[in-house]
Amino acid sequence: MWITGRTAVKAAYKELVAYDVSNGRPTWPTVTFPQKICAVTPAKSADGKIVVAYESGVSDNAKCNQLQQIDLGTGAKGWSGTVPDGGLFDSAISVGLSISGRTLMVGRSESGIAYDVDTGKKLFEKKKYGAACFPSAFAGGAKLISVASCGASTSNEHDEVQELDPATGRAKWTKSIPKGWTVSRTYSVDPVVLYMTDSDHKHWNISTLKADGSVRSQVDSKAAFAPSCSSSFVDSDLQGCQGVAVDADTLYLPTDATTGANQIVAINLATGKEKWRVKSPAAVSMVPVKVQGGRLIAYVEASYDAGGRIVSLPTAGSSHPTTKLLQMPAGTAQIESSFFSRDIDYVDGRFYISSTRLNGNDDTKEKLMLAYGK
Repeated sequence: MWITGRTAVKAAYKELVAYDVSNGRPTWPTVTFPQKICAVTPAKSADGKIVVAYESGVSDNAKCNQLQQIDLGTGAKGWSGTVPDGGLFDSAISVGLSISGRTLMVGRSESGIAYDVDTGKKLFEKKKYGAACFPSAFAGGAKLISVASCGASTSNEHDEVQELDPATGRAKWTKSIPKGWTVSRTYSVDPVVLYMTDSDHKHWNISTLKADGSVRSQVDSKAAFAPSCSSSFVDSDLQGCQGVAVDADTLYLPTDATTGANQIVAINLATGKEKWRVKSPAAVSMVPVKVQGGRLIAYVEASYDAGGRIVSLPTAGSSHPTTKLLQMPAGTAQIESSFFSRDIDYVDGRFYISSTRLNGNDDTKEKLMLAYGK
C-alpha cells in the first residue's frame, strides 16, 4: 500500500488499484499485469515511482522476474524489463525489491542486481565476495543495506551485513555477525537496527549499529515484543515488519498481549535499555505507526463493538499521555478488526488499513481497504 498526497494505491493479485484519498473514487484506471504480482518496492521513490515484479508464467517453474515501473501519480507504466538469473543456484524464482535514492535493488537467491529507478538501466551487481559470502537480502531507504550468508556448511558459517553505496555498490563497511545468528529483519536502516535469531530460533537479539558498522547497543529487555512481520516463504524480506517505529535515538516496539491492553516500550538506542512504557488506553493492543514532529503516532486496534483510534504520545519528557487524533466509528468496527493480515498508515490526518492476504474464494466479497478521516 502506498499513500501519496492525492492517491491511495493498493496491490492485489494481478492489479494495482488507486483511490482518491478524499472520497475513495478511482484516481486512475486499474493497472492489470499479465500474471500475479510477486514482489513490490515497499516504499516509493522521491518523485512517486514504484516498481512491481510479476511472475513470468503460470507454471510451478515460473520466476518472479518481470519488472514494471509505475508512476503512482498517474498510473502510467514506465520502463519494464526482465531480471536475469545469476550463476549456478542464483535464481530469480523469488526476488526482493527495494529503493534507495535513485537505485532499485533486486535481490536474487545469491546476489543482487541494481537498476536506475528512472530508466531501468543496469548500474551494478552485488555478487559473491570474500570467504564465500553470497548477498541475497537487501533493505532500502535512507541507506542501502545488504545481508550475506558466508561460509555455508563450514566451521566459519556466519552472516555479514554491509552498507552499500547505492550508486556504485561499493561497501562502505562490513559487519560480521557471530556464528549461529541469522539477520532476519531490519527494523530500520537509518540508524541500522537489526533483528536476529539464533539457529534454533529460541533466542532473539536486537542490535543497533553505528555509522561505521560497529555495535552501538543491544536491547536489554525482558519484554515479549510482538511486531507484525510477514510470514512469506521468501527469507529475504528484511523490511516486512509493521508495528515498529524508530527515530534517531529510540526504538518503539509493542508488547504481546493475548487478551486486553498491551504496552508500547521505548528503548534507548544508545544503551539498549528501556526508557519508558505506555499502556494501551483501551482493552486492546496499541502498535507504533511512525514518529512525527517529536511525537509517536500509534494505532489502537478495533474491538468487536468499538472502532480503533489513532493516538499520539510525546517521545520526550517524563510523562507520555496519549492524545486521540482520530476515532474510527463503531459501525465499521467489525470490518476494521477483520484485517488479520494488514498494512496500516496515517497520512495527512487520514488512517488507512488494507489487507495483505486474500483467501481467493470467489463466493465471498473480501474487504481490500478502508480509509478514515475527520
